[in-house]
Amino acid sequence: MAGEPMQIGEVAARTELSLRTIRQYEDNGLVVPSAASPGGFPLYTDADVSRLMVIRRMKPLGFTLDETRELLTAVDRLTEDHPGTDTELAPEDRSTLVTRVRRYEQAAAERVTELRTQLARAEEFATSLRTRLASTPA
Repeated sequence: MAGEPMQIGEVAARTELSLRTIRQYEDNGLVVPSAASPGGFPLYTDADVSRLMVIRRMKPLGFTLDETRELLTAVDRLTEDHPGTDTELAPEDRSTLVTRVRRYEQAAAERVTELRTQLARAEEFATSLRTRLASTPA
Protein backbone atom coordinates (compact mmCIF):
# COMPACT_ATOMS: atom_id res chain seq x y z
CA MET A 1 0.00 0.00 0.00
CA ALA A 2 1.32 3.44 -0.88
CA GLY A 3 2.07 5.89 1.89
CA GLU A 4 0.55 9.30 2.40
CA PRO A 5 1.50 12.01 -0.10
CA MET A 6 4.51 14.03 1.05
CA GLN A 7 5.50 17.66 0.93
CA ILE A 8 8.70 18.61 -0.84
CA GLY A 9 10.67 18.90 2.42
CA GLU A 10 10.04 15.27 3.31
CA VAL A 11 10.86 14.22 -0.25
CA ALA A 12 14.12 16.17 -0.06
CA ALA A 13 15.02 14.39 3.19
CA ARG A 14 14.16 10.95 1.78
CA THR A 15 16.04 11.44 -1.48
CA GLU A 16 18.91 13.54 -0.11
CA LEU A 17 18.22 16.06 -2.87
CA SER A 18 17.90 19.78 -2.26
CA LEU A 19 14.58 21.54 -2.70
CA ARG A 20 16.17 23.50 -5.53
CA THR A 21 17.27 20.32 -7.31
CA ILE A 22 13.82 18.75 -7.01
CA ARG A 23 12.26 21.92 -8.42
CA GLN A 24 14.81 21.92 -11.25
CA TYR A 25 13.79 18.35 -12.10
CA GLU A 26 10.15 19.46 -12.05
CA ASP A 27 10.95 22.41 -14.35
CA ASN A 28 12.70 20.00 -16.73
CA GLY A 29 9.71 17.66 -16.75
CA LEU A 30 11.58 14.76 -15.16
CA VAL A 31 9.19 14.48 -12.23
CA VAL A 32 5.70 15.87 -11.79
CA PRO A 33 4.14 15.86 -8.33
CA SER A 34 1.23 13.43 -8.36
CA ALA A 35 -1.03 15.36 -6.05
CA ALA A 36 -1.69 18.74 -4.52
CA SER A 37 -2.64 19.87 -1.04
CA PRO A 38 -5.93 21.72 -0.47
CA GLY A 39 -3.82 24.90 -0.54
CA GLY A 40 -2.40 23.99 -3.94
CA PHE A 41 1.06 22.92 -2.78
CA PRO A 42 2.59 20.00 -4.67
CA LEU A 43 2.51 16.63 -2.96
CA TYR A 44 4.62 13.64 -3.91
CA THR A 45 3.85 9.95 -3.78
CA ASP A 46 6.16 7.01 -3.21
CA ALA A 47 6.24 6.60 -7.01
CA ASP A 48 7.48 10.19 -7.36
CA VAL A 49 10.19 9.50 -4.77
CA SER A 50 11.21 6.36 -6.68
CA ARG A 51 11.46 8.41 -9.87
CA LEU A 52 13.63 11.00 -8.12
CA MET A 53 15.88 8.20 -6.87
CA VAL A 54 16.38 6.97 -10.44
CA ILE A 55 17.38 10.49 -11.44
CA ARG A 56 19.69 10.81 -8.43
CA ARG A 57 21.38 7.49 -9.25
CA MET A 58 21.91 8.42 -12.90
CA LYS A 59 23.57 11.76 -12.18
CA PRO A 60 26.88 10.50 -10.71
CA LEU A 61 27.16 8.14 -13.66
CA GLY A 62 27.33 11.15 -15.95
CA PHE A 63 23.97 10.81 -17.66
CA THR A 64 22.58 14.08 -18.98
CA LEU A 65 19.10 15.36 -18.21
CA ASP A 66 18.06 14.50 -21.78
CA GLU A 67 19.35 10.94 -21.37
CA THR A 68 17.57 10.68 -18.03
CA ARG A 69 14.35 11.91 -19.63
CA GLU A 70 14.71 9.40 -22.48
CA LEU A 71 15.18 6.50 -20.06
CA LEU A 72 12.31 7.57 -17.80
CA THR A 73 10.02 7.94 -20.81
CA ALA A 74 10.94 4.46 -22.05
CA VAL A 75 10.36 2.94 -18.60
CA ASP A 76 7.05 4.80 -18.24
CA ARG A 77 5.82 3.54 -21.61
CA LEU A 78 6.84 -0.03 -20.78
CA THR A 79 5.11 0.21 -17.39
CA GLU A 80 1.91 1.41 -19.06
CA ASP A 81 2.00 -1.48 -21.55
CA HIS A 82 -0.90 -3.78 -20.71
CA PRO A 83 -1.45 -6.54 -23.29
CA GLY A 84 -5.01 -6.89 -24.42
CA THR A 85 -5.94 -3.30 -23.54
CA ASP A 86 -5.88 -0.02 -25.41
CA THR A 87 -2.52 0.76 -23.76
CA GLU A 88 -0.86 -2.29 -25.32
CA LEU A 89 2.27 -1.39 -27.26
CA ALA A 90 2.88 -2.67 -30.74
CA PRO A 91 5.52 -5.42 -30.65
CA GLU A 92 8.03 -3.27 -32.57
CA ASP A 93 7.49 -0.35 -30.16
CA ARG A 94 7.94 -2.63 -27.14
CA SER A 95 11.10 -4.07 -28.68
CA THR A 96 12.51 -0.59 -29.35
CA LEU A 97 11.82 0.50 -25.77
CA VAL A 98 13.33 -2.65 -24.24
CA THR A 99 16.42 -2.17 -26.41
CA ARG A 100 16.68 1.44 -25.25
CA VAL A 101 16.44 0.46 -21.56
CA ARG A 102 19.02 -2.31 -22.07
CA ARG A 103 21.35 0.21 -23.70
CA TYR A 104 21.12 2.39 -20.58
CA GLU A 105 21.70 -0.62 -18.34
CA GLN A 106 24.84 -1.47 -20.31
CA ALA A 107 26.04 2.14 -20.23
CA ALA A 108 25.46 2.27 -16.48
CA ALA A 109 27.43 -0.96 -15.97
CA GLU A 110 30.31 0.41 -18.06
CA ARG A 111 30.33 3.66 -16.10
CA VAL A 112 30.30 1.79 -12.79
CA THR A 113 33.34 -0.17 -13.96
CA GLU A 114 35.09 3.08 -14.89
CA LEU A 115 34.28 4.57 -11.50
CA ARG A 116 35.62 1.47 -9.71
CA THR A 117 38.87 1.84 -11.63
CA GLN A 118 39.10 5.51 -10.70
CA LEU A 119 38.35 4.68 -7.07
CA ALA A 120 41.07 2.01 -7.01
CA ARG A 121 43.57 4.52 -8.39
CA ALA A 122 42.51 7.11 -5.81
CA GLU A 123 42.89 4.55 -3.00
CA GLU A 124 46.36 3.60 -4.27
CA PHE A 125 47.34 7.26 -4.28
CA ALA A 126 46.05 7.82 -0.74
CA THR A 127 47.89 4.70 0.45
CA SER A 128 51.13 5.88 -1.15
CA LEU A 129 50.82 9.22 0.63
CA ARG A 130 50.19 7.50 3.98
CA THR A 131 53.21 5.26 3.39
CA ARG A 132 55.43 8.25 2.62
CA LEU A 133 54.22 10.11 5.68
CA ALA A 134 54.74 7.07 7.90
CA SER A 135 58.35 6.77 6.76
CA THR A 136 59.10 10.49 7.08
CA PRO A 137 60.23 11.83 10.47
CA ALA A 138 57.91 14.47 11.87
